[in-house]
Amino acid sequence: MTLAIAKWTIDDYHHMIAVGLLNNRRVELLKGEIIEMSPEGEPHAYFSSVAGVYLIRLLGERAMVRSAKPITLPNDSEPEPDIAIVQELGREYLEHHPYPENIFWLIEYSNSSLEKDLETKTKVYAEAGIAEYWVVNLKRRQLVVFREPMQGEYASKSTLSGGTLYLLAFPDVAISVDSIITT
Repeated sequence: MTLAIAKWTIDDYHHMIAVGLLNNRRVELLKGEIIEMSPEGEPHAYFSSVAGVYLIRLLGERAMVRSAKPITLPNDSEPEPDIAIVQELGREYLEHHPYPENIFWLIEYSNSSLEKDLETKTKVYAEAGIAEYWVVNLKRRQLVVFREPMQGEYASKSTLSGGTLYLLAFPDVAISVDSIITT
């Protein structure tokens, strides 16, 4: 006999949040499953915070930089990436979290969550059509850049330890890789 795993929709997830079932829990919805998030250690908190400030200064009013806030994806997923760079839609975000068409790129800082960020979340984001996704490997001080989502996977993957990176969404903006991985 095979056991069935209950899958949750985004509406189910929002209802659980509204009635307090998930209070005091660090969770996110990934492909219909409620997943516990790893605790955020000091390096993770420091580097993601400093990178967020760097990106706000660099991008100015061209985009909104959100830290550890939900995004809503069509594959019954509502992850909370460490940094989401999204369209500035003002008060529209009172009605909904950013959808894929509002997202320029996402960044995850990984220490204990590296496998989930490089495998599970990569598939979730590629399936949703997120154009650019970065994973910062805190142990190796490397930036893994995923681009060109196709059929649930990214066609392009590169690993950087320094240099300059130009964004798909803003090709005129040069990102210092060091400012993202070693600030």
